[in-house]
Amino acid sequence: MILVFKHFFYKNYVGLSLWPFIILKDNTLKEDIVLINHEKIHLKQQQELLILPFYIWYITEWLLRSLFYLDSYKAYQNISFEREAYYNENNLDYLNQRKFFSFIKYLWRY
Repeated sequence: MILVFKHFFYKNYVGLSLWPFIILKDNTLKEDIVLINHEKIHLKQQQELLILPFYIWYITEWLLRSLFYLDSYKAYQNISFEREAYYNENNLDYLNQRKFFSFIKYLWRY
């Protein structure tokens, strides 16, 4: 289910997946198939980690990478879940091909 909350987002962020919802900054973004695919990849990641462990892992990885890069945005970009989603967002068939726990191979990928 896709929801729109215009005042929910910080700076350049336009979408967010919080199981089972995709939350967008603007109604027109519903037509952005690449963004929707990116967020659907996150929903799949959340589902396979049984939701709560996903958020714990996501925040922990972001904190560790923030210490490593000394840059919170670069840390965000390098979270394994984000790497997988960004790398595959243009492949609209990705979720049909995706193997279980695929995000793990993005932990060390640069």
